[in-house]
Amino acid sequence: MFLRNHWYVAASDSEIGRKPLGRVILGEPVVMYRTEDGTPVALEDRCPHRRLPLSMGKLVGDDVLQCHYHGLRFDRTGACVRVPGQDMIPKSAKVRTYPVVERYHWLWIWMGDPALADPEKITDYHWFDDPDWGAKQDYLYAQCNWQLVNDNLLDLTHLAFVHETTIGNMALVEHATVKVERTPNGVRVTRWIIDQPAPPAFVKIGGFTGNVDRWQIIDYLPPSFIRLDVGCTPTGTGAPEGRRVGGIEMRNLNAMTPETETTTHYFWGQAHDFDPHNKDTTEKVFAQIKTAFLEDVAVFTAQQKLIDLDPAAPTTDINADAGGLQARRIVARLYAEEQAAAAAKTAAE
Repeated sequence: MFLRNHWYVAASDSEIGRKPLGRVILGEPVVMYRTEDGTPVALEDRCPHRRLPLSMGKLVGDDVLQCHYHGLRFDRTGACVRVPGQDMIPKSAKVRTYPVVERYHWLWIWMGDPALADPEKITDYHWFDDPDWGAKQDYLYAQCNWQLVNDNLLDLTHLAFVHETTIGNMALVEHATVKVERTPNGVRVTRWIIDQPAPPAFVKIGGFTGNVDRWQIIDYLPPSFIRLDVGCTPTGTGAPEGRRVGGIEMRNLNAMTPETETTTHYFWGQAHDFDPHNKDTTEKVFAQIKTAFLEDVAVFTAQQKLIDLDPAAPTTDINADAGGLQARRIVARLYAEEQAAAAAKTAAE
C-alpha cells in the first residue's frame, strides 16, 4: 500500500551526478542524473524497447541518456530522440518523467499525478541547512515494510531494550509521562522522564554526572516523515517549562521511502544545537545514534521475515502502540481517499 500523491526522498544530493543512478521507489524503477548545468532529472528506469534499465547507460551529447543495450536515446522530458539505424521514432518510444526538487541536501520526488506536485508541501527539515545547528545525514537500506519503521520511531519504549547500551534505559518505560495527540496533519507523541539517570550515549555526549529531565517529542507527518525533538538538562533546571539550558538538544530526522512492500530506503540524519560548528562533536553525536539505528535495522529485518512466513498471524497491541496505530489509521484513510479520487478521475475520462 503506497500513497503516491506525496513527496518522497529519492536520494541524497551527493548521490546524483553525471553518472545515472537507478533506484526502485514505490515499486517503480527510477533513474536519476544531473544535466550539465546541475539540474536533477528523474525518468522511468526502463527502456521501452527491451526493458533494460536506462541507469546502465550513459549521458551523451546534450544531456541525453543513451540505453546500454541498443543505443536508443532519451531527453530529459522522457522522449526518445534517436533510434540507431532508422529515421522513424515509434510513438511508444518514451519513458515517464517525475517531478523532482532539491531541498535540505535531499532530492525529493513526486510519484503520483504531476499536476498535484506542489513543492510547498515538502516536509520541513530546515535543521540540515541551519547554521546554528550541526548536522550529518545518512542512508540505510531496511529489508522491511516502511510502516514497521514508522511504528518503531513512534514507540520509543523499545529504547530500553534494543538500545540499552546507547540511547536507552528503563526510565523510558517505568518513569515516563506520555501524551499522544493528533495534529492538523499527523500525530505527536510527547514523553517526559523527570529526575532519572541519563542513558549511556547522553552521558558520553553531554557529560552528565547526575539525574536529568529528559524529553522526547515525536512529530509524524504522512506518509513517513518523523522528526524527533530530543534532549535533556540537569534535573530541576526547568526543561518542562521550556528552559533548556545546561544540557543537550538534538533533532533526529527521518524520511522513509518505500522501495517495495517489503523493503525501504531509510534516509535519516542527526542535528544538534550545542557546539554546532565543531565537526568532531557532530561526528561523536552521529556515531552514537547510528549505532542505535543499526540495532533497529536488525529488528525490522527479523520482524519482516516472520511476517512473510505467516502474514495472518495475530498481533497484540499495548499502550505504547498508540502513536503508531494513529499513524497507520491516517495512512489507511489517505490511501482510501487517493484510490477513490483515482477511480473518479478514470470514470470521468
